Order: sequence, then C-alpha cells, then structure tokens
Amino acid sequence: MDNHFIQLLAIKMKNNKFNKIRLIFTLILLISATVSNAQISKIELRATGLTCSMCSNAIFKQLESISEVDSVETDLNTNTFIVFLKKGNTINPKTFKEKVEKAGFFIGVFIVTALPKILDQSIYILIDGKPKKQAEIKFQVLDKGYVTEKEFKKLSKTYKDIATYSTNNENDFHIKILN
Repeated sequence: MDNHFIQLLAIKMKNNKFNKIRLIFTLILLISATVSNAQISKIELRATGLTCSMCSNAIFKQLESISEVDSVETDLNTNTFIVFLKKGNTINPKTFKEKVEKAGFFIGVFIVTALPKILDQSIYILIDGKPKKQAEIKFQVLDKGYVTEKEFKKLSKTYKDIATYSTNNENDFHIKILN
C-alpha cells in the first residue's frame, strides 16, 4: 500500500512538473507573439473630403480614441494626420480606416513606419519595391480605402495580375516600399 501511494505521488509530481513547464512555455510564446506584433511606430494618413477645422477635429478625436495611439499631430493645410503609436501595440491599418470612416471621411494616402519584421506577417503583401536593411521601413498601403478612388482605379490596372489585389480582402494589405 505504501509503495503504491509513493508511485501515485511520484506520477502526480511528474505531471505537476510537466504542467508547470508547459505553462511557462505557453506564457513565453504568448509574450513573444505580442512583442513580435509590436512593430508599427508611426502612421501618416491624408484624409479626403475635409472642408473645415471641425472636420479635422472629428478625425483627430477618432484617432485619439484608439488605445494604442500615443499622440496625434495635424496639418490642416494638407489634411494630414501623423499618428505616433505606443510601444507594444498590435494594431493594423484596418483600425485607422474604420476610425476615419466613422468620422465621415476617407483616407487618400496611408503610410506606415515600422520595423522590417512586419513584412513577415502574412497580412502584408509586398507588391512594389524592395526593403533595404535598416532599422525602420516606410511603406504605403495601396488597397481600396487607403488611396483615393481615382488612384485605386489606376492601381487596379497596374496590379491586375496580382490575384489578391483584385479581391479587395479587407484583412490583406498590399504595400509599396517607400525607402
């Protein structure tokens, strides 16, 4: 009886040790996944359809309401918003598009500054340019809703042979490297 009890206790301790190791491993994976997604440092977007400072203010408030946003700068002359993001963010371009549209406007230009490893994510499809080895890369999102309607029509002709571009999947972002 004592021997059986000792064997059960030994098995339970091994399982406990295994569960602790599995838990630690899982936590490490979750933390590293979060850190690897924390790659966008700045967004530059030009909005279309603005006619006054109240329009600009509506977009400003929407952008500021995003929890990952650290600060927003506005240039009223060009209708450009420069959004600085907090470290550790896991945001993607779709969030900005939704916020600008919620304010009643559209994006005409959308430029991202990020760590080069962002290109490892399958949601970003490189269709123009080649990234250089540098600390940060700058790229433009070329999808519908991130460029003007006129520009999108031109781009659709240019990239007609890229099957994913013509499908307009809102969870894929076709990009052009700018630096």
